[in-house]
Amino acid sequence: MTDRALATRARPAAPNSDFTDLARMVKAAGLMRRRYGYYWTKLVALPMLLAGAIALFVWIGDTWWQMFTAVAFAVIFTQIAFLGHDAAHRQIFRSGRWNDWISLVLGDLIIGMSYGWWQHKHTRHHANPNQIGVDPDIDLPVIAVTPDRAQRRRAGLVRWTMAHQGAFFFPILLLEGLSLHASSVRRVLVRERVARRPVEIAFLAIRFLGYLALVFLVLSPDKAVVFLAIQLGLFGFYMGASFAPNHKGMPLVPKGARLDFLRRQVLMSRNIRGNRLLDTVMGGLNYQIEHHLFPSMPRPHLREAARIIAAYCADRGVPYTQTGLWESYAIVVRHINRVGLGERDPFDCPLVQQRAYLSVEQGAPTDRTPEA
Repeated sequence: MTDRALATRARPAAPNSDFTDLARMVKAAGLMRRRYGYYWTKLVALPMLLAGAIALFVWIGDTWWQMFTAVAFAVIFTQIAFLGHDAAHRQIFRSGRWNDWISLVLGDLIIGMSYGWWQHKHTRHHANPNQIGVDPDIDLPVIAVTPDRAQRRRAGLVRWTMAHQGAFFFPILLLEGLSLHASSVRRVLVRERVARRPVEIAFLAIRFLGYLALVFLVLSPDKAVVFLAIQLGLFGFYMGASFAPNHKGMPLVPKGARLDFLRRQVLMSRNIRGNRLLDTVMGGLNYQIEHHLFPSMPRPHLREAARIIAAYCADRGVPYTQTGLWESYAIVVRHINRVGLGERDPFDCPLVQQRAYLSVEQGAPTDRTPEA
């Protein structure tokens, strides 16, 4: 039997109604209502925390102890980036204009990440997670997460790195912060249309020039360079380590495949189990399934939504994947190692995989089960 035939048999009778029913349940539970108190607290507290870190930086002065301050800046910037992510997904305010301006201030002016670049890239990812040729998050410049990417002709050093990419994955994340800033600058300077281009250019210029001036005025050049390397490296590592477990190592979707919305989002996403401290540390990204199904759901509701959605998926035989944090990293490293070492087909078609899952649940013999 062909993969297409198996996929047809795996598809439920009325898949399009599944998400509609789930959406009704979620809205009835009040999980889409705004959480203004929660977000206003963060919108005030995080900039104040950053202002305090800047004051401390100036007060400490030119000393190698500032390298610990660099760690604090990396954490604060990442937490502000998570808040900007919430605003960009319309989680904070009802007004799209308010959310846009919060995203511009938090992203461009404070973090140094272009909101326009984020919209251009992240919207495509949400529409088609893990779909080959469509999702930009699986089309990475160095790390290959698909067989086709691994088999492209490349220069010797890049080819060797890719063959050993499992070992290099986390060290490469130290360059992610620099990459995010560079991508942001490129985006606002491209010829194609960018909404609010003058505002973005002005905000990014103020952020980069102001931040560099502050660092080099307070620190001697050698300390300033080390400080920036630590801050940028840890910021990129923190961001990358928060986003990496969400989809990498989950099934990849062939370019022309069509899936209903519920399965397209659930089958390609992975949740990370943990307590409320982990929720804060990961900015709510540990509830990736819920976030992909309801991108505008305020972050504080994701934990409760996860219980409802997990039970709903279980009732309909839709595999709902959640792991521990360290287990998720092991899955990611194993996956990219398999791809980098040349395995041609390191994934299953999601609907075929779902059929295998259903066979296991019903007691039928099968030699394939979904990765948990």
